[in-house]
Amino acid sequence: MIFFFDKSFIIILLINLLYSQCIAENTCFPSGFKIGVASSAYQTEGAWNVSDKGINNWDTFTHGKNQGNSNEDNTGDIASDSYNKYKEDIQIISDIGFDYYRLSLSWARILPNGFANKISEEGVQHYKNVLDELHAKGIEPFVTIYHWDHPDVLDKLGGWTNELMVDYFEDYARIVFQEFGSRVKLWATINEPNINCLSSYSTGVYAPGFKMPGIGPYICVHNMLKAHTRAYEIYDEEFRQINNGKIGIVIAGFYHFSVEENDTESSDVAFQYESGWIAHPIFSKNGDYPPVMKERIGENSKLEGYPRSRLPEFSPDWIQRIKGTSDYFGLNHYSSNLVKSVPKNPITGWINDSGIVSSVDKSWMRAASIWLSVVPKGFRSILNKIKCEYNNPPVFITENGYSGYANESDIQDINRINYFYSYIEEMLLAINVDGCNVHRYTAWSILDSFEWDMEYKERFGIVHVDFNNPNRTRTPRLSASWLGCVLNRRKLISFDEFNANRI
Repeated sequence: MIFFFDKSFIIILLINLLYSQCIAENTCFPSGFKIGVASSAYQTEGAWNVSDKGINNWDTFTHGKNQGNSNEDNTGDIASDSYNKYKEDIQIISDIGFDYYRLSLSWARILPNGFANKISEEGVQHYKNVLDELHAKGIEPFVTIYHWDHPDVLDKLGGWTNELMVDYFEDYARIVFQEFGSRVKLWATINEPNINCLSSYSTGVYAPGFKMPGIGPYICVHNMLKAHTRAYEIYDEEFRQINNGKIGIVIAGFYHFSVEENDTESSDVAFQYESGWIAHPIFSKNGDYPPVMKERIGENSKLEGYPRSRLPEFSPDWIQRIKGTSDYFGLNHYSSNLVKSVPKNPITGWINDSGIVSSVDKSWMRAASIWLSVVPKGFRSILNKIKCEYNNPPVFITENGYSGYANESDIQDINRINYFYSYIEEMLLAINVDGCNVHRYTAWSILDSFEWDMEYKERFGIVHVDFNNPNRTRTPRLSASWLGCVLNRRKLISFDEFNANRI
């Protein structure tokens, strides 16, 4: 007996066979899963004094560090020059095949004097041009309202240690929604409040450089959570029905492996003091700060003679308002560390306010950034922690990436490819095996850019930028080609497979 099959049947059969193999190897992305790439305004735009843009906190901070010299080697004055080269950058993103682009807005470019009484027509039009170009290329914009840069005048009022920042951010957010809401369906309010507040108001390595350890960061986060909540409420009440988008917050999170076997407490306490600090008020059943933070910071404050806890207290009304104010859990994850508990000292209290000290395993591979060890299993672990802690919310990976050294000729960036592969592999295990509710993955970053306190010494870009060339020439690295192949196949492929096909 002879059977005849038409061509469409054969194609469907082959697709099903390939998909079955993909499932078995755990290299498949779920249906509808989206992959994007990211940047931020101050790190890439440059054009620091173009048109009527106001001076922002990083302009003042970097110029001050360099004794008033506007040296582009040490500032974001020109950075990657994306303000002028945005069409070229979007074409690169399109050529690689990314589904979306996560970018941020410059507050001082939109509101030059920091307040809502003066809106820059040129600043607004620039971002409309960027968003329109993304849509023209079929790329979804994912817009972060605040990625660490704000008008300098607000720092003269205390920055995020002044509760009035909640009102100023509310005004700014409403204008952003009014101007760009029809073009943007996916928003993030604030990027990494935990990292920003510690670096800006404790260690002082980020703008504005305030050093108020134990007080400044707690006030900063307190105000950022309120500001985030007001922006969410504005969108929910005034714009969601019209624009039908989603809005959330972005939280930085390492995974913390306990040094001692069978010690689950240290890992949990470390998580609560880092990610839970932001996430617990929003995603937990009861809201408010994690109980362990309230207890231990309160105990330390009492020992230190303070009349109240250094950790500010939310009113019952604010606890209820903050709860649930995120349509997704935005997670920036790069690395992991080791943690162990130190018992409370009856005189000095809890070390680091948390009773936790951290370290790294010397066997872990290190990237250029001193804080970035390559620990792929930590990615799966933190996704499972979020799943268990907060009833498996939808998770968007909003940043994940690997830093190289500026003095390397690293166009053939195999280490970065291996990093991406191993981390995405662990993410797929978390999704396909553990049932973690992850919807998006964002590579950091599209371009080499200004890396905050490290300036241009470290490079995260999948596209190399020549900062010695006034044209800021772009050269895609090998990782850009590899990611393009992954996007084209919608399947995770190893470097060896990619390289074999390339040759």
